[in-house]
Amino acid sequence: MDEVINLTVAELGAAYRRRDLSPVEVTEAFLERIDDVDQDLHAFVTVMSETALAQATKAERQFAAAEPAGALTGIPVAVKDAFHVAGIPTSLGSVVYRDIVAKSDSGVVRRLRAAGSVFTGKTNTAEFGQSATSDNLLGPDTGNPWDVTRTPGGSSGGSASAVAARLSAVAVGSDGGGSIRIPAAFCGVYGLKTSPGLCPDEKGFRAMTDFVGAGPMTSTVADARPLLGVLAGRDYSRRSVGKLRVAYCARPEGMPVDPGVAQALDTVAQQLSALGHEVIPTDLPLEGWNDVFGPLVLEDEHRERGHLLVRHADQLTKYERSSLRAALALDPAAVTRAHELLPQYRLRIAALFTHYDVVLTPATAVPSFPLGERPSHIDGRKVDQLWGPFPFAVPFNVAGVAAASVPCGFADGLPVGAQLVVAAGAEQLLLDISEDIEEAISFDRLAVVSRWSRAAAPTP
Repeated sequence: MDEVINLTVAELGAAYRRRDLSPVEVTEAFLERIDDVDQDLHAFVTVMSETALAQATKAERQFAAAEPAGALTGIPVAVKDAFHVAGIPTSLGSVVYRDIVAKSDSGVVRRLRAAGSVFTGKTNTAEFGQSATSDNLLGPDTGNPWDVTRTPGGSSGGSASAVAARLSAVAVGSDGGGSIRIPAAFCGVYGLKTSPGLCPDEKGFRAMTDFVGAGPMTSTVADARPLLGVLAGRDYSRRSVGKLRVAYCARPEGMPVDPGVAQALDTVAQQLSALGHEVIPTDLPLEGWNDVFGPLVLEDEHRERGHLLVRHADQLTKYERSSLRAALALDPAAVTRAHELLPQYRLRIAALFTHYDVVLTPATAVPSFPLGERPSHIDGRKVDQLWGPFPFAVPFNVAGVAAASVPCGFADGLPVGAQLVVAAGAEQLLLDISEDIEEAISFDRLAVVSRWSRAAAPTP
């Protein structure tokens, strides 16, 4: 089973075509792995065993008959519980919605299903995606596979944990303010935030509407290519990149960074130079993002979920209640101003990419921290309790560009992610430079898998 669950998407597809493996036996291996491990990890809200086996059986028949297969036929895919899967509850990380069964697939799931995916289950998320951690009131917090006493990040923390621990071959997350890149960095997986509109989720959940996009969360960049291809409806096969101009900002906006994180990022910058790219230390013009992000997110929450504060306040997390109360006090002038500032901010950041091809920053300021204990100080400096650990992701949501977190090393034995940012629509370049870095760094993606013996969580 260990060999099967560690195969890449390409390896699984090749084994299916040769008939060396069947989608059913691979799916059974992943479901057995979930049964063994997830009682300690809590990555899944719903395990979709019957659905998965039915999809795997259909895929097996396709391969047996040598019928044309989709890009993900027979590939186990975990789905963040912010996307609707027909016939399955969509909890949105909330006890208020945990029994609400979706009547139809939302757009992301529809495309995954059409490509032959096998749905292992729905993964845990922050309530309504409103936290950079994945705690909620549904049950035990999702743990980080590298240390189950620590957070996987959020809001796509269940997807990141599932991929890191090999409970699914790949997973889908969504990112409105770092919700793919933060857990990818904390869990040592690859996570890509797409450009606005590239991967729409028609008839799906609405939150952070101006900033959010679906994207892949995978063990390798190569695994992200077919998954993103399905979500976006285009081909992302690998291409070579020429000499690039890389803007390296080690501490965006002068924010403090854990020394271990900083050291890992310096190594990435050095590797990029060794690959022949021009790496240029740069101060990025990121200021002002929260004047846009804060009011527009709160406006969204009030419009979509303001009624819950009256009807279900006692069933909401503390952070969701705080968001909805802040939305009630929101000055309409601030919302108007945010709408005016958004296109200006996007033009300002877009101008960066007339001078640079790629921006390099830390994905997070710290490695994963203990569950429920956000750091108050980083590198000896007091930081904001809300954004202090992860101030580097959300500016690029506001900017409307594409960004990814690539595993690049360790700090205190925990994964570190390098954030790569490219212009809107340049996902091809983002994947290609990500894979070059992945190969240069040689991050051991399977190191955490060996920590988990069957039916037992690793010792922190």
